[in-house]
Amino acid sequence: METTTMTDEQRKTIALEYLRRLDRGAPFFDLFDDHAEVYFPKWGIASGRASFEKLFADLGSVVSKFKHDLAYVNVIQQGDTVVIEGTSYGTSKGGVDWRAGVSHAGRWCDVFEIRDFRIQRCFIYLDPDYADADTARYPWLSR
Repeated sequence: METTTMTDEQRKTIALEYLRRLDRGAPFFDLFDDHAEVYFPKWGIASGRASFEKLFADLGSVVSKFKHDLAYVNVIQQGDTVVIEGTSYGTSKGGVDWRAGVSHAGRWCDVFEIRDFRIQRCFIYLDPDYADADTARYPWLSR
């Protein structure tokens, strides 16, 4: 198997391009390897293109719009791994707005493995309860 050498800047560019395309609603699956793994909380791990396309379609059924605050991200890199931590804002399909620093939702961290100019792995870490609806288990949310 032949691999292509990449620079840290190229890996960072691909990870940020993924986030930009998400924000614009532009196609982004071409940034992923067909065998990539994608993780999203409460969904699990999607392995392979058909599975991660389903994951993102399911996410689209609960989120109406969103935007990442890309001017204020923290990026950490080591080898093929790019970690991006940041904030976001948006609206759920139910019409509930969220914004980091205003509501509990909106802080996130994505861990990428990028090789051969494709995302091989993207694990997304955030609280998917954008609407603050899980108050039965977390009573401080109802305050």
